Amino acid sequence: MVEEFISEPIKPVEGTADTAAMARGEPGLPYRFIWRDKEYAVAEVLEKWKESGKCKSGSNEMYLRKHWFKVKCADGLEMTIYFERQPKSKQQNKTRWWLYAVSSDIKASMFEYYERDEV
Repeated sequence: MVEEFISEPIKPVEGTADTAAMARGEPGLPYRFIWRDKEYAVAEVLEKWKESGKCKSGSNEMYLRKHWFKVKCADGLEMTIYFERQPKSKQQNKTRWWLYAVSSDIKASMFEYYERDEV
């Protein structure tokens, strides 16, 4: 399995969020999303976890920072995506869903593929 670090925003397709999770106060994982102008469909959630961090204003309190999901898409790619509870900046205020990494069984990395495609 080849894993590529991505760290790019994804755009959830409207109406595809997990509403049951949202009813529990968690982010609704989008079952369809757009990345690099291509739509992906989540076929299976393989794993999920949460990331906490200390208060940024100096108190000893811990806050939930990110919700992570390892998913398998309909095309066979495995993706690690996360929901950022608080945006890093005002410019990214609406950007909450991020693609962290992509894993695939192909021997050539995705970046090599995209570089060949542009030449």
